[in-house]
Amino acid sequence: MATPQFIKLLSRNNNLQSLAALFGHQYIRFVSYSSFWEIKNQNIPNKLMDEGKSFITCFWHGRLLMMSLAWPYELPFYMLISSHPDGKLIAKITEKLGFRALKRDGKIGAGSAMRSMARILKQGHCVGITPDGPRGPRMRAGLGPIALAKLTGAPILPLSFSISRSKTLKSWDRFTLPLPFAKGVFIWGNPIEIATNSTSEELELARQNLEKELNQLTRSADKIFRKQTPKPAAGDSS
Repeated sequence: MATPQFIKLLSRNNNLQSLAALFGHQYIRFVSYSSFWEIKNQNIPNKLMDEGKSFITCFWHGRLLMMSLAWPYELPFYMLISSHPDGKLIAKITEKLGFRALKRDGKIGAGSAMRSMARILKQGHCVGITPDGPRGPRMRAGLGPIALAKLTGAPILPLSFSISRSKTLKSWDRFTLPLPFAKGVFIWGNPIEIATNSTSEELELARQNLEKELNQLTRSADKIFRKQTPKPAAGDSS
C-alpha cells in the first residue's frame, strides 16, 4: 500500500486524495479490460440472489483491489471501509467503481458501523468485509463478520482472487497489486451459516472456519498461476 508519508500527505490534501482516487479507479479499469477473468463457483452467490437472500462477502484486505469484478449484479453492494486516510482513499475508489462505502471507526463489531450493516442486510442488500482489516493481523479473521451473521442471520460467503501478473507489496497485508495484460481468477466459497443462538464457543469455531476457508481459497487461486501465497501472520495455523 502507500507509504506512511504519502498517506499522511493524502490525509491533509483533499485534492491530492481525489486525484489519487481517480488514478486508482482508472488503473483498475485498465487492468480489468486488458486482462482475461474467470469467476469460479458464481452459482453460489447466484443461488442466494435468486432466493432473494442477502449475504456477507468476506475477503482478505490484501486482495480487495479487484473485487468489483466479481459483482455483476444490479443490487447495491456496500463495503465496510476504515476511516483511516488509507481507507478514505479506498472508499473514494470503491465509490467510483459503483460500490457504496460504509465508514468504520474503531473495531468492526462496535458502534454505528455494525448497526448500519445489520440494517442494510435486513433491507435485502449485501455487504463486504475484510475480516483482517484495517490493520491486521494479516490473513487472520476477526469476530466482526461472525457477530454480524449471528445478529442478522445472513450467511457469510468467502471470496478470493489471484492473477498471473502482479506485484506483492511489502505492506502488513502483503497487498496484491495486479498488473495489466494478465489472466485472473475469482473463487467463491460455500456459505458459512451462523445460528442466531450460537454460543461463544460456536462463534469461535465459525471464526476459525472462515479463516481457514479464506486461506484455502487464496492458496487455490494462487496455485492456478503458480504464485506463492503470503503466509498468515503468526498465530493459529490455517
